[in-house]
Amino acid sequence: MMDRLPREVVVNILSRLPFTSLLSSKLVCRGWRTLIHDPFLISKHLDEAAGNDPSFILERNWPIPGQRYFIDFSDHREGEVISKKLPAINYRTTPMYSIDSCNGLLCMHDASRRVFICNPFTRLCIELPKLVKYPSLVGNLGFGFHRTTKQYKVIQVVFRRQLRRVDSSTTSTSISSTQSEVQILTLGSPSWRSLGAIPYRFIHSKSKALVNGRFHWLTKPNKNTTATLLISFDLETERFYEIPKPDCHCGSDKCFRQLMVVRGCLSATAFHGNYGERLEFWVMKEYGVKESWIKEFSIGAYCLTPALLQQEILNSGTNLRPNLFVRFLCVLRSDEILLEYKSKAILVYDPRSETFREFTFPEMPNQFKIVAHVGSLNWLPS
Repeated sequence: MMDRLPREVVVNILSRLPFTSLLSSKLVCRGWRTLIHDPFLISKHLDEAAGNDPSFILERNWPIPGQRYFIDFSDHREGEVISKKLPAINYRTTPMYSIDSCNGLLCMHDASRRVFICNPFTRLCIELPKLVKYPSLVGNLGFGFHRTTKQYKVIQVVFRRQLRRVDSSTTSTSISSTQSEVQILTLGSPSWRSLGAIPYRFIHSKSKALVNGRFHWLTKPNKNTTATLLISFDLETERFYEIPKPDCHCGSDKCFRQLMVVRGCLSATAFHGNYGERLEFWVMKEYGVKESWIKEFSIGAYCLTPALLQQEILNSGTNLRPNLFVRFLCVLRSDEILLEYKSKAILVYDPRSETFREFTFPEMPNQFKIVAHVGSLNWLPS
C-alpha cells in the first residue's frame, strides 16, 4: 500500500510518528530503512516534534553512572509515557559533567574536560578539539544551531581565577578574583576561538536558555553586588546583549533562579519570601520587551508529593526548603508542569488542582541528570 503512495505523502505520514515508532519502522524492510535515514524525513520529523510534548535524555549518576534512558512524552495517552534504555556510546569513558542538546544531538563535557558530539540512537560520536590553553578551567557548555547561518556552535564559559598581590608598608596579601572568558567553536573548524574577557560574573551557569538564536544566562556585574543581570549571546553576531527583567515586587533584584524556554518564549523561575517559600514562573511574551513579562502562576511552600515530603522531613527535619532545590523541566500540552527535585525525583504539577504526583518508569535510577532532547537520527553535515 505505502509503495503506491507518492514519496512526499509517505514522508508526511512518517514524520508525524513518535520517534520510538519511527525507529521500529526501520525493521519493516530495506526500503523503509533507507527512507527512515533520508535527510529530508529527518528534517521534517524534527520540525513536527517542535509542536509535540517534549522528550528527555536521563543519565544515571548512582550507583553505576553512565546508563542513559530516553523518556518520550510526545505520544502519551491516559498518562502513559514511553521509556527506552539506550545502548552505551563507545567514546564514553568518564562520567559526564554537563550535557546539552540541540536538533537530536547531544554535546557532552566529561570530567576529564573532553567535549563530544553524539547521537545516542545512531551511536555516532566525535570528540571536539581540546581547549589546550585551559585544560582544567573549562566552565559550562552551550550547544546551538543558528537557522540563518546553518551553523552549529559550541560555547564554553571559561572561569579563570587570578591572584593579585597587594603590598602595604607592613604586610603583603593576595587577593583572589575570577574572570569570565568565552571560547567558541564552529563545528567543522579545527580550533576554538577566544572572544576575550567579558565583564560578567556568571551565576547558575548551568541555567541557560536558547531563544531567537541567542543563549541567555544570569550574571552579576561584579562580586560586590547582589543584583543580577540577564544577558544573551547571539550565535550569529557573537556579541553579548542585556535583556530587560521584570520589576520585582519583593524588593530584591536577585530573585530569578533558573532560565528556560516555555512554548518558544524566554522564561524564568523566581523565588520569593525570606526562605524562597514561593516559586513563581515568569514568561516574556514578546522577546526583548520588558513590559511583556507575565507571571503565569506560582507554587506554595512545599512543591512535593505527600510521600516525598514526609521522606524529606525525616531527612532534613523541620528546616525544610524544598522549593530551593526544584528545577523546571517543561510545560506539557495538558498544561501540567514537569519539575525535577534534587536530581532524584521528577514531579508532575497540575496548576488547576494545585496537586503533585511523582513520575517514575521501570529501572528509574535513584540519582540522575536530565536534559530535554528530541529523538532523531540527525547527524552533522559532512
